[in-house]
Amino acid sequence: MLQEVGDNALQHTPKPSAEPAPAARTSLQERRPRTLKHGDSFGLFGRAGDLDGQSGSPEGLFHLDTRYLSRLRVKLNGSTPVLLGSALSADNTTLTCDLTNTDAKDLARGQLHLRRSKFIWNAACHERFAIRNFSDAPQKVRIDIAFGADFADLFEVRGRSRPARGTTHPSQLTTDSVTISYTGLDAATRHTALRFAPAPEKIGPHEAVYLRTLAPGEQQVFFLSIGVGERVEASPVAADRAFHTALRDTRRRERHARARAATVETSHEVFNDALRRATADLNMLLTDKKGGPYPYAGIPWFSTAFGRDALITAWQALWFDPSIALGVLNFLAETQADHEDASNDAEPGKILHEMRDGEMARLKEVPYGRYYGSVDSTPLFVMLAGAYLDRTGDIAALRRLWPNIEAALGWIEHSGDRDGDGFVEYQRRTPQGLVNQGWKDSGDSIFHADGTLAEGPIALVEMQAYVYAAWLSASRIVRAMDDHPKADSFQQRAETLREHFDAAFWDEELGTYVLALDGQKQPCRVRSSNAGHALFAGIAKPERARRLVGTLMNAASFSGWGIRTLAVGEARYNPMSYHNGSVWPHDNAMIAEGFARYGFEAEAARLLEGLFAAAEHLDLHRLPELFCGFPRRNGGGPTPYPVACAPQAWAAVAPLSLLASCLGLGFEPERGRVLFQRPVLPGFLERVVLRNLRVQDAQLDVGLGRVQSQVGMAVLERRGDIHAMMTS
Repeated sequence: MLQEVGDNALQHTPKPSAEPAPAARTSLQERRPRTLKHGDSFGLFGRAGDLDGQSGSPEGLFHLDTRYLSRLRVKLNGSTPVLLGSALSADNTTLTCDLTNTDAKDLARGQLHLRRSKFIWNAACHERFAIRNFSDAPQKVRIDIAFGADFADLFEVRGRSRPARGTTHPSQLTTDSVTISYTGLDAATRHTALRFAPAPEKIGPHEAVYLRTLAPGEQQVFFLSIGVGERVEASPVAADRAFHTALRDTRRRERHARARAATVETSHEVFNDALRRATADLNMLLTDKKGGPYPYAGIPWFSTAFGRDALITAWQALWFDPSIALGVLNFLAETQADHEDASNDAEPGKILHEMRDGEMARLKEVPYGRYYGSVDSTPLFVMLAGAYLDRTGDIAALRRLWPNIEAALGWIEHSGDRDGDGFVEYQRRTPQGLVNQGWKDSGDSIFHADGTLAEGPIALVEMQAYVYAAWLSASRIVRAMDDHPKADSFQQRAETLREHFDAAFWDEELGTYVLALDGQKQPCRVRSSNAGHALFAGIAKPERARRLVGTLMNAASFSGWGIRTLAVGEARYNPMSYHNGSVWPHDNAMIAEGFARYGFEAEAARLLEGLFAAAEHLDLHRLPELFCGFPRRNGGGPTPYPVACAPQAWAAVAPLSLLASCLGLGFEPERGRVLFQRPVLPGFLERVVLRNLRVQDAQLDVGLGRVQSQVGMAVLERRGDIHAMMTS
């Protein structure tokens, strides 16, 4: 994530010349907001469905990195209604809030029921209000809806100040609509159009009022549609009709997403709930692009296209929905850099880090309009291409993508290896860019044993692992295209790198690979989770695996909930920091895949058990972007990180990836075969059923269950030429 934070996450002091972290006053854990998303729009609502409009609040209705609605407050008979409860639907599409009246002179509390149901579809938030009178007498009811739009750029919401802003225009009113407009310094005019049905009794620039009389037991319904964007015009479709049409389309999209993916059922109902929420979170974050579905990174701070996040999310989702991987590969190929531009760290062949389309990005007040400051997106792109071929056998797609893969390999070989030593390093080229450009991109995340920050160019441990895997992926791809000499050449590049890497990065005294080499080729002798990615990518020599697994799973690194980003006792260890002692679910899922690769399935199962135990304590059983690295204690859950995104794409998919690692799940599309290699089940599971596993046009349902100390398998249903095989 693009986030610069110091050791004290609660203070969130931003580093100079870098993207500021969200301020502590915007703690998402205190607010526990409700999130909705579709396409390039998302909403962060209070639990009653409102937007508070307060200074420093992260709440709002956002579209393309601009907050189009910052205030939405509903009052019932002049008072803020009492919240009875609010809930997201199981598929994350709809937020429903139940409220009632406060005590009044002539009406006791709990006599009026107000239900708000809202969702987002095609750059509009649609809401239905239903008010019912449960008293035994007619009641006069007044509902006030106050609203406002500050058109703040997302980076302003996150805490960055601006010396100047654009102009907000006088609101345009009709009997049933209000349009608020703002022209930014980028000369673009943005509009927020609120439409009511039926028309309210009173309407003004900042408020609409409904005045109704309800008989005993009577219910009345009205609708609000809020369209946002640069081209919002008065629609001939009334708000009530727009609500029902959009809701139908929303449900149709969700059915399509469920139909194309495999599903999981287990013997543990809470785990099933967690998996359903994970799937719903992923589906909500998927954004339809020309080349297929693309997972936006997370809400609220990262609801846009990130390269690294999408690549890892697609990798971990590959077993149950390979269409995501193809969508990611297509989009990143389309946005691949084709020339040098120091202002955004672009170099030919380099894969995107982040795209933004807000006013500040357009004006280059931040460098992230199209930013290439991640060192690992490029090899991860090649890795995913190879993994997609392994999963699907879709050689036609790989032939079409080959020029982009070849350009990425060219970047690895030339621009990526800045000093020609065989390792890929990074060093930012713009003062506004990220100092650190691996997945731990905080300004203080790469350092030496004494705490001294490393100076670049920096060669990260996981980066070399990804490059190794990228050469092997490229070898498999060109071999499938019958270019065997080139395949042999790529494989040799990988083998040479492996030897070079082991000599430079393995530290026998620490029992792990060092975090990085600095610009002077001095090792950063620090125990970190980064080293586990050497197992994930396969660069670790087999004779190193047991020692490395032991280091990652000892008490200094493994909190009981998961492996910390940094081991206890290291100079910059802080369990409340963003990258120096916290626990990240996606990081653990990648390490677990590495454990299983090297035959440590039991340790992979421990990671799944730890993260599931954490999810049991968390709101909606949803794994967030990260949580604090304090040790696990009986009777309590993990300590939340105050501004962690939730949902976050690679956190959402983590439990599904962990389960696949425990089951040793693999595919041989050329043979129509699904493989289970040395499967294990964590202690809390007795059985697992995987449905709709697809290999090309065939489908398979498989059940796995505990049989004494072993795991047995049974094919439940087969559709087409497909088979399952288990090895022990």
